[in-house]
Amino acid sequence: MSTLATTRMSSKGQIVIPEIVRKQLNLQAGAQFVVVGEGDVVILKVITSPTLDTFDALIQRARQQAKMAGLKRSGIEKAVEKARGRA
Repeated sequence: MSTLATTRMSSKGQIVIPEIVRKQLNLQAGAQFVVVGEGDVVILKVITSPTLDTFDALIQRARQQAKMAGLKRSGIEKAVEKARGRA
């Protein structure tokens, strides 16, 4: 269920997320957001860290795609060195 609340922006650009919304979404101090703005719409999307299981699945998928693309560890190391300006 959506909750409707209003807030104001300070002179420093700070916006307080109303308590009722923070509680409904279980937002804690230090929560991070992606901010998207278009026209007169501002969207805050909470950034959440993946679980270890999700992260492991992402790593496995990346390894499979790298293997299918023919990437080798030495090629990746060279690409990183080049990107860092060491090659």
